[in-house]
Amino acid sequence: MVPDTTTSPRTGRQELLTALGEIEQRVLWLSAATIDHANRVRPNPTGLKVGGHQASCASMVSIMTTLWFHELTADDRVSVKPHASPALHAVNHLLGELPAGALETLRSFGGLQSYPSRTKDPDPVDYSTGSVGIGATAPIWGALARRYVEGRFPGAGTGRQYALLGDAELDEGACWEAVQDPMVAGLGEVVWIVDLNRQSLDRVVPALSAERLAGMFEAAGWQVLTLKYGEQLTELFSRPGGEALRTRLDTMGNPEYQRLLRCTPAELRDRLPGTGSTREPLERLVATLDDDALHSAVRNLGGHDLGALLDAYAAIDDTRPTVILAYTVKGRGLHSEGHPQNHSSLLTRDQIADLATRTGADLDDPWRPLPADSAAARLCAERAEELRRPPVGRIAPPPVPTDFGRTPGGTGTTQQAFGRALLDLSRSAPEAAARVVTVSPDVSSSTNLGGWLNKVGVWSPTERVDWFADDAETILHWRENPTGQHVELGIAETNLVGLLGELGATWSRWGQPLLPIGIMYDPFVNRALEPWQFGIYAGGQSLLVGTPSGVTLAPEGGAHQSITTPSLGLEQPGCTTWEPAFAQDTEWCVLAALSLLGRPDGGSAYLRLSTRPVDQSLAAVPADPAARERRRRQAVAGAYGLRRAEGTPDVTLAAMGAMVPEALTAADRLAGLGVAADVVCVTSPGLLFRATQARRGLDDAPQWVLDQAFPADRAAPLVTLLDGHPHTLAFLGTVHNTPVTPLGVTRFGQSGALDEVHRHHGIDTESVVRAALDLTHRP
Repeated sequence: MVPDTTTSPRTGRQELLTALGEIEQRVLWLSAATIDHANRVRPNPTGLKVGGHQASCASMVSIMTTLWFHELTADDRVSVKPHASPALHAVNHLLGELPAGALETLRSFGGLQSYPSRTKDPDPVDYSTGSVGIGATAPIWGALARRYVEGRFPGAGTGRQYALLGDAELDEGACWEAVQDPMVAGLGEVVWIVDLNRQSLDRVVPALSAERLAGMFEAAGWQVLTLKYGEQLTELFSRPGGEALRTRLDTMGNPEYQRLLRCTPAELRDRLPGTGSTREPLERLVATLDDDALHSAVRNLGGHDLGALLDAYAAIDDTRPTVILAYTVKGRGLHSEGHPQNHSSLLTRDQIADLATRTGADLDDPWRPLPADSAAARLCAERAEELRRPPVGRIAPPPVPTDFGRTPGGTGTTQQAFGRALLDLSRSAPEAAARVVTVSPDVSSSTNLGGWLNKVGVWSPTERVDWFADDAETILHWRENPTGQHVELGIAETNLVGLLGELGATWSRWGQPLLPIGIMYDPFVNRALEPWQFGIYAGGQSLLVGTPSGVTLAPEGGAHQSITTPSLGLEQPGCTTWEPAFAQDTEWCVLAALSLLGRPDGGSAYLRLSTRPVDQSLAAVPADPAARERRRRQAVAGAYGLRRAEGTPDVTLAAMGAMVPEALTAADRLAGLGVAADVVCVTSPGLLFRATQARRGLDDAPQWVLDQAFPADRAAPLVTLLDGHPHTLAFLGTVHNTPVTPLGVTRFGQSGALDEVHRHHGIDTESVVRAALDLTHRP
């Protein structure tokens, strides 16, 4: 236990605890009643389960009450575990941030969301949660993002970053990847409060050890505060037989303890003493307690002791991250408390009526406010004023150029072009470049970021000595200081995109837009997709670069060859995907992606790049300024006609990314066979799909790119080609309802030379020629 150090500037401690106790009971009631209304009161003509988590809310009520109604400041931010969403809405209602009528809309269309949502809930939500592990780690990345912003554009303030999470959530590997990252150990504003109720969704966790968890956090440099027992149990430990009681509870397995919570007082008197050496002294101690005292003592855990929670907050060491392991009872105060299947259980009508009576609420007027002259109501009003945040004044991101005006020549890769684009941005648009922040998981040197890093440096809260600065053979200079614009994390893609999401949300949190870019190997993008897409859902805008990609990374073998990533733009809301073929297209797409960031009407982007060297003259970039701008607009919009055959084409070859050279060579071969072939360079399948949907009235996207890349008077059978799964471009046949043969990668890769690997997957020139001849029925 931590020492009692808490005092209140508003009132005495006991008066404070009494007021907090009244609020605690009202939060318990409101959260349970909100779920009850959604399931039993609101009409439900379909009969489908609505759901909710009364027990999960109940175990968090004491923690949330002490936080919001005593501890938090307006600068603090809190991530609330998904299943405690109704408790958060109850708190916001008591603070005047949510009208009573909104409590009747939980899980209804357009109403309160099932889980806390920054972008969809009407009341204040600091972090969107819902996918376990992501909400827990988000405040870590929020702390880093705030520090980064504050170091450049003062005004983000200070404040703690809290995460309220369930103990079962610690099963997620993402939590431990974040806890042990070297960048995290100095974040003293990070506080995790673990709702240690020892239950998961289906069962009582049989072997959860808080001591083991504490050791893991301590090994990562975190402060650990453990709240196991409350004041009543602590006092009992000091009585004769008290040590035996402590030993019995400390050594008792989780399932046995949970079973005690379901016992009558008579059963408790028999079960609690056990069968060992503790039985006799415990029987004597238990005999001194009446039924009510015995019933309350068994469930008197630290996570429900308001005073112990306040003391824990006062003991937080702000020089390092802190975790508070707060023992709780799932369903505390409900008829379902402690039952292993209480996760989604609902109180019956009689049980909800009993809860109303016990909490001082009114079943017939469930949203009745606290008495206006009560200490609890006054405390709610005071805290509402103290926690009120001023409106965020948003700064528009600086303009990003659309074209640097040069045409790359020679032979190069799109990955190299990306690195050059960042350097060109710093020269051509320094204000925009100053808001770029890159993030990578220990792959900076292998993804062509070296030049950018040498120019802008690596971000660190404090300056560190570069001991290799005077080494003549050092090419990549690792200068770490608070002005750096690159953040290097360990090899954990979920950490990277977690930070990316928070860097991409600074425009809405503090009014300061950043242009965050995350770079990782494309084969590992799928590992990061869930937390990245959740960041997009929460309003984070970023550019994710996957490089190198596809089976063109031939010598690396199947383990490093991505297949499914090209279709992200088709499937991910709020994200535009580009896969350029040439350096010039890469520049244009990077600039277009950056122009989407840091704005209310913006969005995220994914750029799939390659290490395949390509002759840049194949791009045939127009020299005329007007024609060049037309090409740029088409490339950014999704596709452009790269080569047009004389007369009416017999076939159209639509290729994307690193496979465009094969399409051009196939067109030459087909011309020699008397088959006229158009070649279309696809840069964004997602934008093209939206355009096709818009033609049918199913989207509001612009359609003009289809008319220019695939004009109706040149409609012909299609061969589509990409270094990824062929379904990505298969929909192009619907543009003019023409036959289509989609070529791509559908099997695990092989090591080998590029021509061997392309032949193995049927994406080489020979395969394109054969597919075109089959479509045109040529002999």
